[in-house]
Amino acid sequence: QVRLTAGEIKDGAEHFEPYGFTSNPLAGAEVLTAFIGGDRSHAVVLVATDRRYRIQSMAPGEVAIYTDEGDKVHFKRGRIIDIETQTLNIKATTAVNIDTPVINQTGKIASQGDQVAGGISQIHHLHGGVQAGTGQSGAPVAGG
Repeated sequence: QVRLTAGEIKDGAEHFEPYGFTSNPLAGAEVLTAFIGGDRSHAVVLVATDRRYRIQSMAPGEVAIYTDEGDKVHFKRGRIIDIETQTLNIKATTAVNIDTPVINQTGKIASQGDQVAGGISQIHHLHGGVQAGTGQSGAPVAGG
């Protein structure tokens, strides 16, 4: 539903969107509406925007996706992607693959399952060179 000039209300306006993108604008968002062939019975929303939440601090050429809650994916100059949100959930049915030489992380890592690094389970690994008493055991070994 859109409010047009002179307070005219139009129900059932078609929201025309680019392939792969969709949104459900909040009440109060602004729209650019067209009437194909001048037919006022078929309103088409070409663009919906909401300047109340638009990101203002972007350099020329940058792109962002954002919400009214402050979440954003910001494609910055220098090939940097900033994702700002309270919680980021990634769900993949098979795997998440990260191909990079270094992963830097701050904060703790909370895991519900086992982690395997270099073929060695963090939870079920064995130690070689185990000594009785206060002696030190050897390093973890694969196969545990």
